[in-house]
Amino acid sequence: MPVSKKTAVLLATATLLSLSTATTAFADDKPGGGADETGKPKPPASMSTVGGARLGKPGTQVDLKGGAPVLPKKLSARSWMVSDAESGEVLAAHNAHWRLAPASTLKMLFADTVLPKFPKNQKHKVELKDLQGVGAGSSMVGVKENETYSVHDLWLGVFLRSGNDAVHVLSAMNGGVPQTVKDMQAHAEELQALDTNVVTPDGYDEKGQVSSAYDLTLFARSGLQKKDFREYCSTATAKFPGATEKIKKGKNKGKTKREPFEIQNTNRLLTGAMGLDPYKGIAGVKNGSTTNAGNTFTGVAERDGKVLLVTVMNPDSGEEHAVYKETERLLDWGFAASGKVEPVGELVAPKGANTGSGKGAPGEAGGADSAKNAAAESEGKSGGMGVALGVTAGVLVLIAGGLFLLNRRWPLPDLVRRRRS
Repeated sequence: MPVSKKTAVLLATATLLSLSTATTAFADDKPGGGADETGKPKPPASMSTVGGARLGKPGTQVDLKGGAPVLPKKLSARSWMVSDAESGEVLAAHNAHWRLAPASTLKMLFADTVLPKFPKNQKHKVELKDLQGVGAGSSMVGVKENETYSVHDLWLGVFLRSGNDAVHVLSAMNGGVPQTVKDMQAHAEELQALDTNVVTPDGYDEKGQVSSAYDLTLFARSGLQKKDFREYCSTATAKFPGATEKIKKGKNKGKTKREPFEIQNTNRLLTGAMGLDPYKGIAGVKNGSTTNAGNTFTGVAERDGKVLLVTVMNPDSGEEHAVYKETERLLDWGFAASGKVEPVGELVAPKGANTGSGKGAPGEAGGADSAKNAAAESEGKSGGMGVALGVTAGVLVLIAGGLFLLNRRWPLPDLVRRRRS
């Protein structure tokens, strides 16, 4: 959807169907450990061991027991990970801690950090300065200056349309982009997502902005413990406020009207759009695509009482919708392999949290300084129409209160209650 001419100096023309597509590529982008004989980037020989030593090794990590299905053959992603969202066990991984450009999957960290700060019904009138810094080619939901939006509207724009314009307005409400980046970095470190270096709040390609499949999974798991996060990331379609216009004809001529328009979630496994079928039991969470990052995706799904998280980063097979198809294959494998593999690692608890089990040691990691140093390696229907996710109150993971029940089940009994089209 093209932006207005009035803000053309700040915002580039974008379409509602775009996915945070940036046009910037970095000539000095050499992620990982150089290139292999085909010229493809290689992961570092040694990576962070947060979550377990196996996760710090390059290549695929999996321990199959008797009767376990083999991993899917058609996997081309530079990095991927399959984990149990409830127990925190990592079932299989491939270069889990490779620091790569995250694209709009970084918005999961943005939402997990900023979403609790403002009530849904709070209103904000957008000023031109709120939209400054939105990158050329960014995906937009269609936020307009001098229009008023509720916080609820803006979050729908973030989650459904991956709107960088909505991200920048919420960042302005949070004290500005630099403050929001600082808050996100602090929250990432609190979650022990130590591969992540935040440069922009929206995931737009910038030199030094990196994350990993492991960290993105931590962001998703943390975010899914927030009711509003679950609601937004699982909403398929919603109405977004349009621009105020003068009525030119009829008895109301001269008055103004503001009609909403429909937006659809860019998560193709949720909506089933663009030739893909909805994935059975899918309930979010976030996709992304930029020049530097390629396609990235983190998804959560439930089947037969098992809840899995899968993150896929930068597949290069050339297959149409590869990021979604590889996610589907890994989800199918994870559900079939449940109980038939030995975990190769775990999703750790936030720093300083009481795990309740004694597990979840952080392992050896580079920490915040290491994340910044590694940045050089890779410049790297809202009205009830979404999936309703419920969390049993007695076992709710209360990160804000310092209690993180790692390695205990985190039931999500309403995870598969999907919208009917």
